[in-house]
Amino acid sequence: MVQIKKIDQLLVSSFVGPFIVTFFIALFVLVMQTLWLYIDEIAGKGVGFFLLVELLGYMSVSMIPLALPIAVLISSVMVLGNLAEHYELSSMKSAGISLWRVMVPLMAVTILVSVFSFFCSNNFIPVSNLKFRSRLYDIRRQKPALNLEQGIFNDDFQGYSIRIGLKDPDNRTIHEVLIIDHSESNDGRIMEISAENGEMYVTADERYFVMRLYNGWQYREPAVSRDSKEKYPFIRTSFQEWHKVFDLQEFELERTDENLFKSHQSMLTAGQLLSAIDSIDTSTAERLENLAESNRKYFQIFKRGEKEEEDTEDAKDTEVAEVGGDTISVDTLEVWPDSLREDTLGQPAGEVKKQLQGYKPPRRSGSRVNPISQRNLERLDTLHSFAQTIPDTRLAEMYGKAKTFARTIHSQTETALRSIDRKRESRVNHVFELHNKFSMAVACFIFLFIGAPMGAIVRKGGFGYPLLIAIVFFMFYMIMTIFSKNIAERFVIDAVLAAWLPCLVLFPIGLVLTYMAMRDYKQVVSFDPFLALLPRRLRKLKVE
Repeated sequence: MVQIKKIDQLLVSSFVGPFIVTFFIALFVLVMQTLWLYIDEIAGKGVGFFLLVELLGYMSVSMIPLALPIAVLISSVMVLGNLAEHYELSSMKSAGISLWRVMVPLMAVTILVSVFSFFCSNNFIPVSNLKFRSRLYDIRRQKPALNLEQGIFNDDFQGYSIRIGLKDPDNRTIHEVLIIDHSESNDGRIMEISAENGEMYVTADERYFVMRLYNGWQYREPAVSRDSKEKYPFIRTSFQEWHKVFDLQEFELERTDENLFKSHQSMLTAGQLLSAIDSIDTSTAERLENLAESNRKYFQIFKRGEKEEEDTEDAKDTEVAEVGGDTISVDTLEVWPDSLREDTLGQPAGEVKKQLQGYKPPRRSGSRVNPISQRNLERLDTLHSFAQTIPDTRLAEMYGKAKTFARTIHSQTETALRSIDRKRESRVNHVFELHNKFSMAVACFIFLFIGAPMGAIVRKGGFGYPLLIAIVFFMFYMIMTIFSKNIAERFVIDAVLAAWLPCLVLFPIGLVLTYMAMRDYKQVVSFDPFLALLPRRLRKLKVE
């Protein structure tokens, strides 16, 4: 059994207490900051207390990976700052205990925190994000709570507009009521109800809203054709009492199927993200292949056969004589002797080239075909392009088809490229989300190497100075994270580098601060190198 030393117990106990307190404080601040972004969408919708608590619970789970680095940073500054402020750190160093040895138990705790951070990011957060997004979507779709104010038309009920002139203090008795029923307006029927007074109330089960009006009139317009110019009278009916029951079910929160949101990258685990990235790559390749296949049918590709290739080679070696007199003859051919071919076999290419340059082959006359005898040949018309052999009507038709094909290819290509760009952006988001799960866990460990040496250097415990340091470095971390994600979405840098860029920037800073703390630097920034650049007189004045 491994025995834990008392100094390790002291450091761990000193670290865990502030860590838990600062973690919940940071979590509360982050949740309130996020809730403030959605307050306009939640307020006025009649959201119940338990639903609001449910939203806060899901939101709190999503903020755990952000609150853990802040807690590590603040608690490490507080612990080392208190030790340095009360000279306990100096006593440890005088006893031969280095700063690195002091940080070892804190590293062990921070490693556990990092593992817990990744576990939350990979297992808890996808579920909490799914629940939170689906509930928020339901709240966004929900109608505002029913509120009939005086002198204002209310359109909360579908197909009805209600105006109440006056309301008594009991919020039940109403006066000067006007109701416009346009639920059948598509058929040209509009009904209007006006009453001197009445009452409104909700049933005991809160499922229906009832309006009971007294001493009023009902006006109804019959359905008429819009194109008709004839005049039709409307129907007016007086009543002593009139009832209307409205269903309040449309004001209730409707649950949306959560499967509609499961494909988002923030709701996937690491394994699911890898599968999604592979699917995106396959889909992109198939889209490119389909684009090439669809464009290929607009082009005709001719391949020469072996006979055409032989005829082409013969044409290169044959020079056709001019047409003159009554016959067409074939000019002489240059022939290389077989002896020269046998001598050059197996020799280097350079020597063969020299022999060929110095040799002049004899010319022999002859023809491969019998001379063709024709009498009274007529001179042919000269054509400068193949298009001149096509009739004008047919040529215009071909030009029209070519333009249509070009426009079709251009449109298909633009559509495919836009689709591919969306797939590439989706792939960037998936890759960033995958590596961000690991980078945020590593950030907890890196923040220990920033907070612990900062506390040893400044020698300030308490809560104020550590909080200031935590705010500065955490803001820098968040700015780097947002900045790197934005430039990755614009395809400036790779998504993997974008996810790890904040850690790559903060890790050297942590190493430098740790080195400075181990060397007992009193100041984080020294102005002595800058003072050395000043003239002597100014330096003397500065010293005085």
